[in-house]
Amino acid sequence: MAIGAGTPETVLDLNQIRDIISRSLPANYVTNKRILVLTPDTTRTCPLPEMVRCLQEIVGPKAAQLDFMVALGTHTPLSYERILELYGIDEQHAKKYPSSSYFNHRWDLDDTMTRVGWIDENEIETLSGGRLKERVPVDINKAIFDYDMILICGPVFPHEVVGYSGGAKYLFPGISGGEFLHAFHWLGAVVTCAGTIGIKHTPVREVINRAMELIDIEVSCLAMVVKSQTELYGLYAGDYREAWSLAADLSEQVHVVEKEHAFSTVFGICPPMYNEIWTGGKVMYKLEQVVADGGTLIIYAPHITEVSRTWGADIEKIGYHIVDYFLEQPDRFPGIPRGVLAHSTHVRGTGIMEDGVERPRITIQLASQIPADVCEKINLGYLDPDTINPEDYRGREAEGILFVEKAGEILHRVKNM
Repeated sequence: MAIGAGTPETVLDLNQIRDIISRSLPANYVTNKRILVLTPDTTRTCPLPEMVRCLQEIVGPKAAQLDFMVALGTHTPLSYERILELYGIDEQHAKKYPSSSYFNHRWDLDDTMTRVGWIDENEIETLSGGRLKERVPVDINKAIFDYDMILICGPVFPHEVVGYSGGAKYLFPGISGGEFLHAFHWLGAVVTCAGTIGIKHTPVREVINRAMELIDIEVSCLAMVVKSQTELYGLYAGDYREAWSLAADLSEQVHVVEKEHAFSTVFGICPPMYNEIWTGGKVMYKLEQVVADGGTLIIYAPHITEVSRTWGADIEKIGYHIVDYFLEQPDRFPGIPRGVLAHSTHVRGTGIMEDGVERPRITIQLASQIPADVCEKINLGYLDPDTINPEDYRGREAEGILFVEKAGEILHRVKNM
């Protein structure tokens, strides 16, 4: 069972947070257990230092071990110093809790993963609603088998691949990899971002839940709903599916903005926590649905200098395209991981192919340090950020221009769309 509290109007105080954690993780439940806490990286907003501190104070003295792993998915690994900063840990704090270690999910190292099983093609076909039919191996970070219990600790937001983030997503893709990761990302792309984001029950969530059945370790969850780095509006704890479900229900009230109509121009400011297009693409994911047909989305990201530190070469090879561009010529890009193809289509959005010609629904203009020739190569428009004053776009909704500050977490869509 899951317990917790939350409303769209009220911030939880520290006493409420500690009470929920204490009741969901009582002494008889955690004593002498080796516990691994899975957390987000720097691309998610949440009061992570406070949560880490509460866990170490409440659970740490009872557990045999309480370690923390950054569930990177395929994001760039953090330095040890950056992990400590993420968790709000200084040298004095680290000495106070010597039984805790802090590390990345090293998806980029060959010996990180182990195979826990397969999902057969008939199951994949059923779970995906007929969109995929293939036998998929399921790999996971083998370090989890050194623990008695996994504790997911992360926020829930509308998400382009699974509908709402959080819950089991901290294992898949948070600490997984290989073919399974690329298969379900591609499934999300085939369904499309617009057909997934802000929807609670999706084909990809079903596939992830099926993969969780192959993990023979107790998994619990602390699912957060936040409005800022310090404002926690909901916290649900317990069974990972139930806690996530309650958080997703509240997230729909907190993180979804409905507009009466679409806009011809949408100006989204990409926050510094997204420091490459691989993550900065979230501006598109959250704003695509409020851009009118034939309209323009401006992604204002003057701090971004590269497409992706990990996948940049692949993305420059294929560019950004609608999903039918890949579906109509599946053999054109051999060797490109399907997770990269999925990212490509999510950033480019929906559209149609007519007589072999790609016709995206909207135009995307990228205002970053990525030069014009690279933008042209990857099939995105270019704007010089030095020539843009964001304030010129503010307060002009009556003119068909929507200004969104700190874009990337709050889903905007048209009412009754």
